[in-house]
Amino acid sequence: MIKKLSTIFIVMLITLTTLCAQAASEEEGPIRIGISKLMAHPALDLIEQGIQDHLNQVGIDAVFNTQNANGDIATASSIAQLFKSEGCDIVVGIATPTAQALANVFTDIPVVYATVTDVEAAGLAGLANVCGTSDAVPLQEHFNLIEDVVGASSIGMVYTAGEANGLSMMEGMRAVCEATGVDFVSASVSNSSEVRTAALSIVDRVDAMYISTDNTVISAVNTLAEVCLEHGVPLFSADTTSSFGSSVLIAGGFDYYKSGLQTGEIVERILNGEEPSEIGTVYLADLEYYVDLDVADALGITIPEEILENAAYIMRNGENTIG
Repeated sequence: MIKKLSTIFIVMLITLTTLCAQAASEEEGPIRIGISKLMAHPALDLIEQGIQDHLNQVGIDAVFNTQNANGDIATASSIAQLFKSEGCDIVVGIATPTAQALANVFTDIPVVYATVTDVEAAGLAGLANVCGTSDAVPLQEHFNLIEDVVGASSIGMVYTAGEANGLSMMEGMRAVCEATGVDFVSASVSNSSEVRTAALSIVDRVDAMYISTDNTVISAVNTLAEVCLEHGVPLFSADTTSSFGSSVLIAGGFDYYKSGLQTGEIVERILNGEEPSEIGTVYLADLEYYVDLDVADALGITIPEEILENAAYIMRNGENTIG
């Protein structure tokens, strides 16, 4: 009888243990990943897609909560609080302001930033739970490109004063221009609706216009490009992705879908046990160049053969002639 009771007890114990394990597994469920992007525009959208594609491809069981701050810093902060209330396991900030908002709220779970241009200026360096990718812009290389194509004696730039990477890139390009004796003219905006007015305020004083990876200004690149073309001023951009369908003359930037895949890899590494502090900042490499020959013709500019030979995209009649 005692032996029979012992057997029953053991069976019940095993059953109970199995049920508890199943309940715990069900309670844990998929990884909850919050993704906050500053606004919708081609580059940021591709980053968001790349992150999800990579994690899906490697079989991470995840539920994504994707949010768009629509260019508003207060909204970015509200999204961070939303992710906290929902108990996200890991959060991703696409662009500097959203990454900053997440880092301000989360200190106990990993925060991954995607394509923050100046990590130091954004205050994201050296934080134990924070890491990610940076699309630091090679300003000297872009300046040399402008000089090779048009030999500008003055360069203009519209930037967002309230966006850390926009301000940092403006100051960087100013320093490059001053070091070589080229006049630098800038105009600041606080939102994308001000880009046209800002561009008009300086376009007649410059030989070329430059746009960095400033998300607010990039979101209005068509408007900026139209102003430049109307006034016979070539526009050079640091973002290849957003240049398609615009009147940008030349862009030298990164493949932002690939950068999204890289960011997804970082998320995967963290989920596999690596500490954010061990990962730090992963810098994007391999610039790709975009040239619009129709815009060049309209402006009466001849593109040097060396630039054409190294271009990933050469546009003619709205179509890429390469590949």
